[in-house]
Amino acid sequence: MVSGATNSDLSWPRVSVVLPTRNEAKNLPYVFSRMPENLHEVIVVDGHSVDDTVAVASRLRPDVRIVQQNRRGKGNALACGFEAATGDVIAMVDADGSADPGEISKFVDALTSGADFAKGTRFAAGGGSSDITRLRGLGNRLLVALVNLCYGTHYSDLCYGFDVFWRKHVPVLGLDTTSPPSSRGDGRLWGDGFEIETLIHLRVAEAGLRVVEVPSFEHPRIYGVSNLDAFSDGLRVLTTILAERSRAYLRRLFMRRVPGARTERVRIRDLVHAESVLARMLYVLLHSVEHDPSGAHPEHGHRIAGRHG
Repeated sequence: MVSGATNSDLSWPRVSVVLPTRNEAKNLPYVFSRMPENLHEVIVVDGHSVDDTVAVASRLRPDVRIVQQNRRGKGNALACGFEAATGDVIAMVDADGSADPGEISKFVDALTSGADFAKGTRFAAGGGSSDITRLRGLGNRLLVALVNLCYGTHYSDLCYGFDVFWRKHVPVLGLDTTSPPSSRGDGRLWGDGFEIETLIHLRVAEAGLRVVEVPSFEHPRIYGVSNLDAFSDGLRVLTTILAERSRAYLRRLFMRRVPGARTERVRIRDLVHAESVLARMLYVLLHSVEHDPSGAHPEHGHRIAGRHG
């Protein structure tokens, strides 16, 4: 076991770890072995696994809490886990072994030092990845630049799912845990898929929470095959950025005119403007890659992110 703090450390808040899972039975022994010893609870949110995920989790940790998600997708699993959590702090950690739960203590330290949200980054000193491809790294740089331009943030990573935050901020995320599956497509609703990390980061920025980026190292998945697709999921993330920006703009506009009013429609003018900005950024980025075949990433430092950072 790796202990981030001892049970006698009264400064450590109660930490709830939320693990979204789907057929992760082979990976759970490693993930559970890396958990800090003084956790308040571990919540395994099962996405209708057909292997022994639930049984293995219960055997490894008899006090584990098992929650069944009510729709499909990682985003829905996390939302269900957040709703079930009872600790002061929530740590969202992937169950495939790519993120090291032993790093949780670093994130908690950031919160107890004054942050509202501790956001993992692979692109700061002390972080890294042995799993990210050149294409995914390029896409991340492009999408991060767009978010920083639109939100005034200083993020260095956008599509990494290791985050720790105070549970009191869950309402800021606005995640849906009550609606039934959609009757169209695969049944997923907005925010139910891999776009969840981006959606969370954008809503946290929009709310003006104090975000601290914490260096983290991403490992390859231990067993199984990832469901990530660089192109389709990248497009979904891009759609999230554009839609969330317009959603936030409309919410502020309507709140000024009609207090309590809500809207989810997207203004075409905003989308066209964002897409034109993206096109210019893409041209500049591809031009730079063409003249730098190595595709090396610039060095990033440990930075404070957020509207008030």
